[in-house]
Amino acid sequence: MAHPPTGRSRSLRGALLGALLLPLSLTAPAEASATPAGTHGQLQVCGLKLCDEGGNTVQLRGMSSHGLQWYDHCLTDGSLDALATDWKADVLRVSMYIQEGGYETDPRGFTDRVHELVEEATERGLYVIVDWHMLTPGDPMYNLDRALAFFSEMAQVHAGKDNVLYEIANEPSYVDWGTIKGYAEQVIPVIRDRDPEAVVLVGTRGWSSLGLSQGGDHTEITADPVDADNIMYTFHFYAATHGNYHREGFRAAARELPLFVTEFGTQEATGDGPDDFASAQAYLDLMEEEQISWVNWNFSDDFRSGAVFEPGTCHAGGPWTGEDVLKPAGEWVRDRIREAGAA
Repeated sequence: MAHPPTGRSRSLRGALLGALLLPLSLTAPAEASATPAGTHGQLQVCGLKLCDEGGNTVQLRGMSSHGLQWYDHCLTDGSLDALATDWKADVLRVSMYIQEGGYETDPRGFTDRVHELVEEATERGLYVIVDWHMLTPGDPMYNLDRALAFFSEMAQVHAGKDNVLYEIANEPSYVDWGTIKGYAEQVIPVIRDRDPEAVVLVGTRGWSSLGLSQGGDHTEITADPVDADNIMYTFHFYAATHGNYHREGFRAAARELPLFVTEFGTQEATGDGPDDFASAQAYLDLMEEEQISWVNWNFSDDFRSGAVFEPGTCHAGGPWTGEDVLKPAGEWVRDRIREAGAA
């Protein structure tokens, strides 16, 4: 699960967009036909798989930002250009924490920054996941009113785009599946009223472990699924912590549920510690077999091993391309994304 940095903070930039909402919704990606979004168009859920606008199965691979309140300065024109062209990623996940100094401290400022990043991704032809990064507390209902206001505006502004996905609850914890389902069934209609075709990603119990980290499994979802179409359920794993038990539970769930791995790391669940590349590769092999899309944590220079850049890279303004400023986990995941992008 994604933890905040220790002893590090960064204030969000000041008034970002002002009266920018109308122009934002009209921006078109450059050289669209050569980009992931230009190639695949509007995504949809076909049975258990993510499909493109033609109904063909598609597997997206990309990176998640760290929390915008700490590492917004890592998301620059240069770094996003590198993600799209040097890394050959398909998708950027924009992680907007709600607590821990995030959205609740400045709803307008954080909302405007997410609008801006959606536009930045769109201009590069990337898919973008708008991540409602609730973590502590783990009950999504705690932030229900905030979520309704945020997603109402997001979906209204970006309804004309075919590259936006909405992740409505990052990592629910210490609540039952019925609570998460009830939350989803209140938030999804707000999105659907404004953006009927967008794929919505629903968090699962136990830090989006499909319940595996809190004594359950995916059958609690199959027995009582969210009453909505065009949705996928999320699974998060950290390869050095979540071994064979979680991987086999994930495998079983993939046979019955549409899944999207919106966060994973090669290290421990803290996002730190030694990398377990063998375990991570076993997960990637499974996701390749099942054509499950994935996003790695995280595209920043946080001191932890799970951040791809060496500390100080973002403040120095790069360099963003190549391997010289990457930690081992960064080199590993960049290689996996590039291999897929070159296929």
